[in-house]
Amino acid sequence: MSTSNPVSRRILGTSLAFSLGLLLAGCGGMPSNRSMNSVHQPVVERVNYTLDVRTDGSGLGSGEPTRLAGWFEAMGLKYGDRVYLDDPSGNPAVRGAVDAMAGRHGLVLAEGAPVTEGYVDAGIARIVVVRSKASVPGCPDWSTGSDFNPNNGLSGNYGCATNSNLAAMVANPEDLAHGARDTGETTVMSSSKAIEAYRKAAPTGGNSVSATSSKAN
Repeated sequence: MSTSNPVSRRILGTSLAFSLGLLLAGCGGMPSNRSMNSVHQPVVERVNYTLDVRTDGSGLGSGEPTRLAGWFEAMGLKYGDRVYLDDPSGNPAVRGAVDAMAGRHGLVLAEGAPVTEGYVDAGIARIVVVRSKASVPGCPDWSTGSDFNPNNGLSGNYGCATNSNLAAMVANPEDLAHGARDTGETTVMSSSKAIEAYRKAAPTGGNSVSATSSKAN
């Protein structure tokens, strides 16, 4: 087709501009994330659960140990939970009793206590269980509707599967926020203890064998 006619040139130019505008408009909803990081990241939420128990000079009041034990069972206390004690009296016997209860679930009392609603009266101690939950808001994200991205950016759904699985499987969601705290003991140190105990153990064959006679048989 010849484009020597000025009218034809204007029509062709208008058509190209219109097509280019449609293409750019279609890219307007595309993601523009050009990094290697996913848009949706794990989020850690903390929830406080409280129980007020009566105390006396000897520790927990009558019937309260059973009540506290039942509450811990109903809560399904587990690794990753943090248990705090808010006791205005500061009685060591109260702390010892609550610590022993938490120890049955493999936990120890954490230092300090988070601020909770209400006031703890005298003769009352408040046990606080802080439980963390990890999730990835906004996943899955199919808002782009296609993996094709002319902006050379990542899809909004990029990383959703990996991050969601990580949030679901992590034993302690707090580790996603600040990492696991080091105990100061390495794997080599732990294995060395086992090897040393094995080497120091007395041989089982070192015990004397009592003499027997076959005449009695």
